[in-house]
Amino acid sequence: MSYGNLETLYRQVIMDHYKNPRNKGLIGDETYYKVHLKNPTCGDDLTVQIKVVDNIITDVFHDGTGCSISMSAASVMSETIKGQKLEDAKKILKNYLQMVKGEAFDEELFMGDAIVYQGVANFPARFKCATIAWKALDKAIFIHDEEDNS
Repeated sequence: MSYGNLETLYRQVIMDHYKNPRNKGLIGDETYYKVHLKNPTCGDDLTVQIKVVDNIITDVFHDGTGCSISMSAASVMSETIKGQKLEDAKKILKNYLQMVKGEAFDEELFMGDAIVYQGVANFPARFKCATIAWKALDKAIFIHDEEDNS
């Protein structure tokens, strides 16, 4: 597949997740770890919730407003991470952040549709947009780990 066709495919995946977000909407359940983040430079405003049972992320939800990159990335993140063991989710998260920064990343590690954000490395101004949901996930996992270890 040529680079142009790949870029078009990636754009289609991003727009599909933006127009038809998966796992959108928050759950009024105190057993979920919830993190709210804002990107004032872009206007992205996002809340992510995760439920962890036996060290597996069994549910992921998100809600917010923002650009197509941030909102689609939240949808993609929720699909990619749901059902993952915490240790695997952390590896995927780290790998994703390396990829969007343009750093070396493990192309063999499961990334789901998250691979479509690889081109963000060419647009540094969009980095925060592509990572806000993933950073909220990181904070939610951190909160879980802190509570789990206390």
